[in-house]
Amino acid sequence: MKLYDYVLSPSCYKVRLMAALIGVKLEIRPVDFHPGAEHLGPELMALNPAGSIPILEDGDLILTESTAMLAYLAAKAAPEWLGSGAPEETARIQQWLSFSHRLTASLGGARLHEMLLRPGDIAALQAQGIAALRELEAGLVEQGLRGMRFLASDRPTIADIACFPYVALAPDGGILLDPYPAIRLWSRAIRGLDDFIEMPGIHRLHELNPEPQIEPGAA
Repeated sequence: MKLYDYVLSPSCYKVRLMAALIGVKLEIRPVDFHPGAEHLGPELMALNPAGSIPILEDGDLILTESTAMLAYLAAKAAPEWLGSGAPEETARIQQWLSFSHRLTASLGGARLHEMLLRPGDIAALQAQGIAALRELEAGLVEQGLRGMRFLASDRPTIADIACFPYVALAPDGGILLDPYPAIRLWSRAIRGLDDFIEMPGIHRLHELNPEPQIEPGAA
């Protein structure tokens, strides 16, 4: 399997992370996303007319959406990451996969504005990102009341990997994670998984501050 990859892209990273966690070896094809805009060149536009990365190529199959790549990798090598098949769990996974696109648009848009000077209304992007983080925090608090550390289950699923990178990198877009203890606990749980890998800006568990505490009644 070949991944067309940009090392600073959270969407590319989630695919690399999923592959590492389940022991799938990827052939990495680096893409000069910035400043070269190689993703808009003829070779990659022929693979993905939308002009976005990552692109995952496996024989005749070409995937251009990161959430589909997560599902494909899990289905091939570690189906337990797709959940137990219970209706409620399946629905939660699908809901959080859809939610992850809002994180990309808001937190990712703010990050691109701040780091690569992409045009955009930074105040609106940050406000949308904060609203999404509050929703995620509330969902994780509810899961905690069920005795579960992850978004859809008592073990990680592709939903967690879909949401994690843009949340972890929210400070790059000027949005701090200090007000969200449940998110920070969840982030620690993901960083503590066996075979977790880093990307620039996302470090391993032992490099983080002490574990946050959730006050009784917090939501």
